Amino acid sequence: MPSSVAAPARGRATFSLLLAGILWGTGGISGSLLAARAQLQPLPVAAYRLLLGGCGTVLFLWFRGGLRALVWTRPVVLRLITAGALLAQFQACYFGAVTLTSVSLATMITIGSVPVFVASVTALRQRRLPSPATGLAMLAAVLGLVLLTWSPEGITGGWRLACGVALALAAGAGFSVLTLVNRTAVPGLDAFATTAFGLLIGGVLLTPLAWWSGMALPLRPDVIAVALYFGFVPTGLAYGAYFLALRTAAPVMAALSALLEPLTAAVLSAILLHDRLGATGWTGAALLVAALGVSYTRR
Repeated sequence: MPSSVAAPARGRATFSLLLAGILWGTGGISGSLLAARAQLQPLPVAAYRLLLGGCGTVLFLWFRGGLRALVWTRPVVLRLITAGALLAQFQACYFGAVTLTSVSLATMITIGSVPVFVASVTALRQRRLPSPATGLAMLAAVLGLVLLTWSPEGITGGWRLACGVALALAAGAGFSVLTLVNRTAVPGLDAFATTAFGLLIGGVLLTPLAWWSGMALPLRPDVIAVALYFGFVPTGLAYGAYFLALRTAAPVMAALSALLEPLTAAVLSAILLHDRLGATGWTGAALLVAALGVSYTRR
């Protein structure tokens, strides 16, 4: 690809990854608000996230005429089912890890393992080790994530901790597979259709598990507004931007962009909820920014 063509494509991919990571970060606060105001457990919140995000994106596709252009070939159906199953698996394993351990530990292991999994698979495919810059970026990212999110309070040991860590690693592996699989384009299927039906299928798959926890949603304006924002912005729009960028972005760079989620959530909590990060937290945030800077500036 000529440099005159590659540079704008790379710039659009970088912007899409930044947008996805930042919007994911707002999902933490909006998801917490939805859980508190609707008295929902984590798994129903995840199911509503996928269902509302999928429905909203399908409506967007219908409005712009994208549904008429979608050809339901076997590869298209297989890709959509794969994306939906991986999204459901990621959400179920992550919230299972949260239930068994804590939000901080589950987030640290899940998000921190994603670039490691992606880099390992990429290295095996290419039969060469990651470059020193990539290795340094991953090391800084994982260390920064630990400093930003680590909170040992309330974490019990024994089988709960072991199962929670295993579920968090499974969630990270699922998101890594989602990243790697969607880098390969399927004829007749664009990023927005993948987002729309992947989220919708994932929500349908997750609903039977979430139903046992109670999915009653109070029909109050504040609950509906939070639920719509949660489904449309940090889910539908964020995943749409992420899948769009995967076609041209390096897989490790795409995986590292997921680190913007805990970074944005921590900064928003400090600003809006007056949570104190402290010197350790701000050091972790600086390391995350440095790691992302290294990954985005490399060719």
